[in-house]
Amino acid sequence: MSPDSPILDEGVTLDPDALPSGEQKRRQVRSLFDTIAPRYDLVNRIMSFGLDVRWRKASMKQLGLPAGSVVIDLACGTGDFCREIERKGMVAIGLDLSMGMLAEARTDAPLVHADILQMPLAETAVDGATCGFALRNLIELPGFFDEVARVVRPDGRIAFLDASPPENTLLRFGHSIYFNRVVPLIGGLLSEGRAYRYLPKSVAYLPPWPELKAQLEAAGFVDVERAVFSGAHLFTATRAAH
Repeated sequence: MSPDSPILDEGVTLDPDALPSGEQKRRQVRSLFDTIAPRYDLVNRIMSFGLDVRWRKASMKQLGLPAGSVVIDLACGTGDFCREIERKGMVAIGLDLSMGMLAEARTDAPLVHADILQMPLAETAVDGATCGFALRNLIELPGFFDEVARVVRPDGRIAFLDASPPENTLLRFGHSIYFNRVVPLIGGLLSEGRAYRYLPKSVAYLPPWPELKAQLEAAGFVDVERAVFSGAHLFTATRAAH
């Protein structure tokens, strides 16, 4: 570990070149997002050239739930998805592990400080769920998908958005250069450089799409579909009827 690695909250040391697991990952992720929360939205907009806003709008369209539906945004951060949910006339509830992110939230939706692997919600309590760019930050995905299936009602819908390298070889090469070299520079200028060295590397936590699809189906989701964007992908699914 580098001796100049930043010390985050709760004595957690961030090694930007390591990919921790288990409780170490949970604590590091929480502290990392507490640290970068104040300028998180600004850096996101610059890094994605504003495309993240378009991707969230596409996610809401594919979610396909009617006005009045109760939708939880998981790892809600500063509330970007919550605002999109409310624009569609739905009821948003945000959950996040990072108090720093919740403190910076710009939404009127109720926000809950919680680990989304163990949500303080009853079974089948909500109509749908969204999640933006957070799956790679979880300590495990199958258990998370099981938990989402527990709280989403039968025939409810999910729309999860996360980073994904382009499938075209040339575009993938350019994306790799930008994501692994330019993004840390932007993050260093505007926020915490080592955090933005770690975040691009964290995409390695995500399994290939066929494995993600199989995990969702094992958790009880059907009609699992994927839409690929330039640098991101969206997958949607329906909670199977009991």
